[in-house]
Amino acid sequence: MTKNIILTKEEIQHKSKRIAYQIYETFVEEDEIVLAGIANNGFIFAQKIAEQLAEIADFKVVLCEVKIDKQNPLVPISTSIPASQYQNKSVVLIDDVLNSGTTLIYGVKHFLEVPLKKFKTAVLVDRNHKKYPVKADFKGLSLSTSLLEHIQVVFEDGAEYAYLC
Repeated sequence: MTKNIILTKEEIQHKSKRIAYQIYETFVEEDEIVLAGIANNGFIFAQKIAEQLAEIADFKVVLCEVKIDKQNPLVPISTSIPASQYQNKSVVLIDDVLNSGTTLIYGVKHFLEVPLKKFKTAVLVDRNHKKYPVKADFKGLSLSTSLLEHIQVVFEDGAEYAYLC
């Protein structure tokens, strides 16, 4: 299996910064927003966006880790902060790759169980093969792939990249 690098560390940094600016423009009137990153890589990507927002935005950013069983999304979803901390707030649900849309749509469903002020989604890579009618409001890279191809994002010490295999 060969690795075709589709995003380098520098490109991921650039995409994170661009998405942070898009989020800032969308939520500029807010005092506080919640960045809810889907564990594991989605949360790491949310942290990268939060770092960028800290440099440019006036509003407070609350990070939330969302734990979803990707093999069985019907298992109850848990978050690192209680629902009361995102109720009636603006939320951005973040993941690394939008594959079939299963993880993202179940994540959306979870957050819609409480009233929200505004809700958006963000992904680093959108594969354009969806089983569900879900879209990313903010995306770093949109890529059409075959159903046999997979995209992996690596966030390790010193190594950050996305590849197609």
